Amino acid sequence: MTKSNAMTTVPSSTIRPATQDDVPAILDLYAQTGLDDGVRLAPAIARDLFRRTAAYPYYQHFVVTNADAQITATYALLIMDNIAHAGAPLSIVEHVAVSASQQGQGLGRLMMHHAMAESRTQGCYKLALSSNVRRERAHEFYDKLGFVRHGYSFIVDLGSNTPPDVFSD
Repeated sequence: MTKSNAMTTVPSSTIRPATQDDVPAILDLYAQTGLDDGVRLAPAIARDLFRRTAAYPYYQHFVVTNADAQITATYALLIMDNIAHAGAPLSIVEHVAVSASQQGQGLGRLMMHHAMAESRTQGCYKLALSSNVRRERAHEFYDKLGFVRHGYSFIVDLGSNTPPDVFSD
């Protein structure tokens, strides 16, 4: 698998792989859109994590810039190797954020089409994402893009000190 260096454009917007220098703007977008429920990661920690994820075979952050080179949107794409599905990899989109002032301008569509194209190029058999049940506007957006609601998403909150009792009802 090779990471993308490609840039995709729409009128006055360009999507490109994020760099270390983009981390503060990405954190700003997360804060602005409420992606992390108001918790803001310290820039030094975020930069370290960015370096670590860059070492993965394919985990890449992308940013959308406007004509003034300001970052207006971002998303992350993870492509995972797989021994099921005849060895075809799968891809996961995470951390989709569009600046409030730019929502409705086609940037989300641009990013999701970019993620689909990247995933196809890498031979993925599917592209998956999850969205909080409260984000109904986001669900409508993904529906319009052709995503299909599939199955259930389950999580275990690992922030608590008490492990779940897997044997209780």
